[in-house]
Amino acid sequence: MKKSVLKELREKEDSEVQFDLANLRRELFDLRFKSSAEALANPSRIRALRRQIARLETLLRERTLAIRGSSPRK
Repeated sequence: MKKSVLKELREKEDSEVQFDLANLRRELFDLRFKSSAEALANPSRIRALRRQIARLETLLRERTLAIRGSSPRK
């Protein structure tokens, strides 16, 4: 992942990150549901979503623990 994308994520407020996280989780759920019923056009999207979710969760956890100079944002 490019540094510019990570920088953009770190500039977001906690509420924005949590909103994005909820949307990604919903999209992952939908893709998993569709994959059980039919073949997906882009099955690698599931892997990409899982990794993006992990990045956002890590960012929130870093802010909670005040690691890497990240502080919780309103």
